[in-house]
Amino acid sequence: MIAELLAAYRPRDPDEAADLARVRELVRDADDPWSRAIPLHVTASALVVHPPTRQVLLRWHARQRAWLQVGGHADPGETDPLAVALREGREETGLTDLRPWPDDALVQVTVVPVPAKGHEPAHEHADLRFLLATGAPERARPEKPGADLRWLTVGQARDLTTERNVREMIDRAGEHFR
Repeated sequence: MIAELLAAYRPRDPDEAADLARVRELVRDADDPWSRAIPLHVTASALVVHPPTRQVLLRWHARQRAWLQVGGHADPGETDPLAVALREGREETGLTDLRPWPDDALVQVTVVPVPAKGHEPAHEHADLRFLLATGAPERARPEKPGADLRWLTVGQARDLTTERNVREMIDRAGEHFR
């Protein structure tokens, strides 16, 4: 499933092309590309949007010390990146009406470094990213204390995040608002 998704994806710049090549190699060579036991493993995430107000939702990630999109690791048995992004989005925001927007296309492929924490060594996420929309932004609730959520315009979100790859994703969402 991931291999087909990646085969159809077209990167937008040389950095994304390099990341896409690494992720394709991972998917080709790993028994389980989702396995957290390998230093580079697949994750899935999404930028949640509210198209009528042209706003995006960012979540504070304490481990990364940054405002980012929602998402994360697959649960055992999960293999569909979009399904993982939807589940993670619902868990992290409390929004039960999330749906792919404007379609179910992959929006970005990026490799993200993750710092060591406790017993877990530094590693990398091969992150497959989507856009998910809600019709009820007022229902967004953080999944836990310290995981604050903020609805922002594209410009505000770009200013708030420190991650270049997240800014690119925000820009790609903004293209759909035009």
